[in-house]
Amino acid sequence: MSGNNIEDRFDRKIAEMGIRIKDVDQLKVRDDVLDEITLVSLHRLAHKKWITAIGGSISTGKEANVFFAERGDEKLAIKIYRIRTANFNAMSEYIIGDRRFAGIRKTRKDIVFTWTRKEFSNLTRAYESGLPVPRPLVWDRNILVMEFLGYEERPFPQLRSAHPDSPERIYEEILTFIKDLYQKAGLVHADLSEYNILMGDRMYVIDMGQAVTPDHPRALHFLVRDIANVNRFFGHKCQVRDEREIFSEVTGITQQAKI
Repeated sequence: MSGNNIEDRFDRKIAEMGIRIKDVDQLKVRDDVLDEITLVSLHRLAHKKWITAIGGSISTGKEANVFFAERGDEKLAIKIYRIRTANFNAMSEYIIGDRRFAGIRKTRKDIVFTWTRKEFSNLTRAYESGLPVPRPLVWDRNILVMEFLGYEERPFPQLRSAHPDSPERIYEEILTFIKDLYQKAGLVHADLSEYNILMGDRMYVIDMGQAVTPDHPRALHFLVRDIANVNRFFGHKCQVRDEREIFSEVTGITQQAKI
């Protein structure tokens, strides 16, 4: 099915559901994500009134596109994982070994569906533990609907392009997040960097799809990498703590050697 046909069908079906399309001219990447499976999921979410309006693209990542949306007066973010182009081999590294998702079939479609469910589960665990992540609302196949983090329709800036008044305070907040995520939510982010930390009224962490539980075979390796990424970014902005000390404080394990 051609991109134009997909767009025409999308517009028609969304209109039939009573869903407004905001900023049509900004919806340039939709032909890259709106395959038949995604259309079915969107229709179901619209039918259940999870979505009342869809706007322009918030971000385009390696595996997914995020769109602004609304549910009445509530501002939402819709994350759509691309089934046709997602790197399911890279995704598998974070799913295989996670006992919560054992036994899934290893097709591209099943990996993407599991990844979406996994991100929803991880966000739920973190949010219910009181951590600064977007509130997850619902998921369907390859679509995740969550709280929008931003002003008006503009998302909060990533840490990499923000200029916090006190780098020391943000650094300590991020270390506290790493510790609380591990000890309270039972998770390791596994891809923490200045690209998935947003700076708004407070610090928020996003992109939780790859997060793993501490019993994952590579959990401690991922934790070491997260700590190293944070120290690398803040190394020229403020005094950073010893990585082994941080690791031990988070896990209660004395790090004797590189994991």
